[in-house]
Amino acid sequence: MLLFTGAASAAEGPREPTESGEHSSGLGQQLANPIANLIQVPLKSNFDYGAKDGRSDAFRYTLNIEPVVPFSLSENWNLITRTIIPVTHVERLFPTYESGLGDVVQSFFLSPAKPVNGVTWGVGPVFLYPTATDEVLGHHQWGSGVTGIVLQQNGHWLYGVLANHIWSLSNETFGRERVNASFLQPFLTYTFPKTQTTVFLSSESTYDWASRQWMVPINLGLNQLAKIGPQVIQVGGLVRYYAETPQGGPGWGFQLRLTYVFPRAH
Repeated sequence: MLLFTGAASAAEGPREPTESGEHSSGLGQQLANPIANLIQVPLKSNFDYGAKDGRSDAFRYTLNIEPVVPFSLSENWNLITRTIIPVTHVERLFPTYESGLGDVVQSFFLSPAKPVNGVTWGVGPVFLYPTATDEVLGHHQWGSGVTGIVLQQNGHWLYGVLANHIWSLSNETFGRERVNASFLQPFLTYTFPKTQTTVFLSSESTYDWASRQWMVPINLGLNQLAKIGPQVIQVGGLVRYYAETPQGGPGWGFQLRLTYVFPRAH
């Protein structure tokens, strides 16, 4: 449902690379922060294989479009919006191939403009929109809940946890269980200051309280900051092992990602 990882200073926007190629602001580390004070548009291509029901040839592709837009409310407070728009293609898991838009999840974080002793936090509402174009790609229910994040920067290390819980708001469930799910995303990152290369370890675990089942992927990945003309980007990827999934869930996968970064106007 929801995604991703850590930052140097949520109060500063990105600075341009120096002539030596180094980024004095630690932009690579800022991009690891899910609520950094940066406008960014990550594009995450997820490839998942296998299924716990024995269908080793099952395949699912999901493109997550995840724009992050911060707003300055005052000198001391920011509002950060994070939206996840999934586009999914599934093969050999259902009788036919299925492709289309999934349910959109949008989070709003009220966060202090400056971290205190390296600690940054944010809290706010999260909403589930029934935008799925096929019944197998979404819940077909409106939902809402609460979300929060806390993270700590310690030198080039950054670690923390992001969480949310969503309840169904819909009276019509179309024969499905009402949405009642928790999401937990612990993360640990290290950014090499000279190269702005970030390595990270994370999970994006979901617990469905209706079915009482976990989805627990373990992610290990790497991101690299780069610049093409005036445009700052970050490219990277990860490998993923599913330690626990419900029936029909995937066994393993990988992700390729491209993030467009835009400085805040000051």
